[in-house]
Amino acid sequence: MSGFREAVVDLDVVASNVAALRARAGGPRVIGVVKADGYGHGAVPVARAALRGGAEMLGTADISEALELRAAGIAAPVLSWLHDPDADFRAALDADVRLGVSSTRELERVAAVADPGRPALVHVKFDTGLSRNGVARSEWVEVVDALVVAVEAGVVVLDGCFTHLSNTSDADDRAAVEFFDEALALVRSRGLSPRMVHAAATAAAVAVPESRFDTIRLGIGMYGFSPVPGVTPGDLGIRPAMRLVSRVAALKTVDAGSGVSYGYQYRTHDRSRLALVPLGYADGIPRQASSLGEVSIRGVRHRVAGRIAMDQFVVDVGEAPVEVGDEVVVFGDPATGVPSATEWAEHAATIDYDIVTRIGRRVRRTYTGER
Repeated sequence: MSGFREAVVDLDVVASNVAALRARAGGPRVIGVVKADGYGHGAVPVARAALRGGAEMLGTADISEALELRAAGIAAPVLSWLHDPDADFRAALDADVRLGVSSTRELERVAAVADPGRPALVHVKFDTGLSRNGVARSEWVEVVDALVVAVEAGVVVLDGCFTHLSNTSDADDRAAVEFFDEALALVRSRGLSPRMVHAAATAAAVAVPESRFDTIRLGIGMYGFSPVPGVTPGDLGIRPAMRLVSRVAALKTVDAGSGVSYGYQYRTHDRSRLALVPLGYADGIPRQASSLGEVSIRGVRHRVAGRIAMDQFVVDVGEAPVEVGDEVVVFGDPATGVPSATEWAEHAATIDYDIVTRIGRRVRRTYTGER
């Protein structure tokens, strides 16, 4: 029986998704991205599943996320790339965390705390048009010069070069790959040779073959969602790993015309039964999907009635045979007939990444499959 608030994650599905996407991309090295607590799925168990599915390395945004993996006993290579200006790079290096650097300042700070006997493994990120983190094009020469100095001093090893694409259009992504090729040519012209080269996250790994190089980063695809417009998870041989469930906490019968939830955005059309679901926007249910999102109870879909509140929402189940304690599936694998996180994202005018990563701490994570 499902819990009061529960996100059930199938780790075998995560492993299968990694294997399927890797095979589709032609078998390059895979970095399984487990930032943001594994996109809300739980970083540590998901990391282990990704490795079981064929990932050779793990990716986190913050060093603290990488250290969480190490504390759990995960010894696989980990790359972290988004840093506090005062980040403790020494702690990262002591834990054998590989570091992405996006500026000369970051590179020099890493080099300053690295030991010649145990050099830092660095991945230099080049901005090729996304205009976020990454070395700005105007600073490419400067950072490569600093890289040469650090490598010759024996305190840095160029473990990789990488970039990130915008997924704006095929033309924009191909232009970014061409810019990245220029950055790689600059690096190699200085006698440096990165051990790994990666530009493609899930979308580009699927849709832009020339972006695959020797390594791809699997983020949202690893969790069973497709970031490519017009391409479904089924088309990619993947499926959602998370199932968000709750239970009917209460039922009441009301007359026609009864207002439901704040602002009476919804009023019943007929005498009806209202089911209370103990999940709200504090748990990650998007308020923007009020009166739009659907759930499944006993295999039947019912729409949210009225505004989603902080702790709860209501569904009008009419005369359907629903009872207190029945499982409520908010989202899961659409192949089973239940709503998907992607549908909830459409109702909330957002993306499925947002839906799964926003699931709050009150929601208990449980796991099926091999751990």
